Amino acid sequence: MLTSLAIRNVVLIEALDLAFHAGLGVLTGETGAGKSILLDSLGLVLGDRADAGLVRSGTDQASVTATFEFDSLPDVIRTALAEAEIDIEPGEPLIIKRRLRADGGSRAFINDQPVGVALLRDLSRALVELHGQHDDRGLVNARGHRALLDRYAHADTAAVAEAWQRWSRADHELAEARAAVAAARADEDLLSAHLAELAALAPLIGEEADLAQQRASMQKGERLSGDLVALQALWEGSDSALATLRSAARRLDRIAGEHPLLTEALASLDRAVIEAGEAEDRIAAAMEALAHDPLLLDRIETRLFDLRAMARKHGCPADALPAKMAEMRAALDAIESGDTRLATLERAAHEAGLDYQAKAETLSVVRAEASRRLDAAVAQELAPLKLDSAKFRTAVVRLPEDRWGPQGVDAVEFLIATNPGSPFAPLGKIASGGELSRFILALKVALAEQGGAATVIFDEIDRGVGGAVASAIGERLARLARAGQLLAVTHSPQVAARGTTHYLIAKSSEGTVTRTSVMLLDPAGRQEEIARMLSGAEITPEARAQADRLLEQA
Repeated sequence: MLTSLAIRNVVLIEALDLAFHAGLGVLTGETGAGKSILLDSLGLVLGDRADAGLVRSGTDQASVTATFEFDSLPDVIRTALAEAEIDIEPGEPLIIKRRLRADGGSRAFINDQPVGVALLRDLSRALVELHGQHDDRGLVNARGHRALLDRYAHADTAAVAEAWQRWSRADHELAEARAAVAAARADEDLLSAHLAELAALAPLIGEEADLAQQRASMQKGERLSGDLVALQALWEGSDSALATLRSAARRLDRIAGEHPLLTEALASLDRAVIEAGEAEDRIAAAMEALAHDPLLLDRIETRLFDLRAMARKHGCPADALPAKMAEMRAALDAIESGDTRLATLERAAHEAGLDYQAKAETLSVVRAEASRRLDAAVAQELAPLKLDSAKFRTAVVRLPEDRWGPQGVDAVEFLIATNPGSPFAPLGKIASGGELSRFILALKVALAEQGGAATVIFDEIDRGVGGAVASAIGERLARLARAGQLLAVTHSPQVAARGTTHYLIAKSSEGTVTRTSVMLLDPAGRQEEIARMLSGAEITPEARAQADRLLEQA
């Protein structure tokens, strides 16, 4: 709840520090005293548009600081702060500050950490619920009516949300499978043709490298064949170099014993003959290894060209062609088995849809029953609030299927008819300011809602009414305030007497300087203020006596 509000240099407020408490707090004062300034100040920390006109004349900037304290931080606030990377320890207050410069610029802080104004607006829904003459939030906003009715009915909305998620996932998986099968079928003929080409080619992993190596060897042999033939001729025939060496060795062998040098010469010549013989053998082996068949070379080159052309066609290395064939076979197999898988997914999606619809129908029945109870409860509150000619209806309308969602298949909206015979219409469109506030009060009492905003503010809900109606309003405000914190800006003494705390807003002037101040009244001050509200400018003994009776009745 709101525990304190510090205002500096906002319009007529120079410096103001207010402490608030649980229960019903009432704010009173003469017209024009500055009650709207308090609400405008609070609006700043709740993310309202920064208006440079709020900065007090003659100053450079205004600031407003609001402190909220909770027994347990509401989930919506904890989530929003976590997303903004703001940590609050258990029991730590939430302190929101907004600075507004005279040029219209502003900055916002939460617990001294700078934040965007959008975060303040997100938090405002859980912090303060304001009902006033031009309220477009809270109970007036139809977007929240379904959640309010569900809370009133204690409905199990989680089961419907879970069923919706299952159905959505099943539908998404089915849609993806249908798209994949459709795309595959569109390419089926092309896939079959490509697979037939690859099957005819029958590529093997490593084949390209082997063929390239064979081709290179054959091309090298073709290039060296002339030289090898010429070399081989040197070793062949009776007049070849090798034959001459052998003849010389035989002749030298006959005379080698005649001198040691001749023996050494024979040894050298024998080695030369051996080396020359080995050279001859290697040349012969090389000729055999490099020998090439022109027809075989042509076949190898053709095969290599076909492999590489197919690889380019499919945008992959030649060694990946076997894998490409496997992918194509798998795709064609998927097309053949796609109908079976689609049937399975369709059945799962259908069953998930039936489960969702069954749970949503159950929720719709719960909502319809709760709407009748709520309508009756609100009807009981209308007459005491001088709305006896009006009628209230909770409209639970079936949505078209394309608008179903995790909240079910219904739209919920609170409708009113202010006069007999007039059509029902949304709350905010046909009710006047005073009527609207009283309708909202009747709703709040009937709903007795929990889990709403931490602080509820009613701005002049008693406008245009008095007597018994004002007493009924005060009694209902006090009843609502028992469960939390409620602040009421009021001109009614009957409402003011119901407050557990009472703040007097006053305006004073010193020369050309006008200031607004707020004072927390003690019991004597409360009696005097309520007497003023009863009698006007001159407070009479009768007014004081009547004020005492109102305070005693409260």
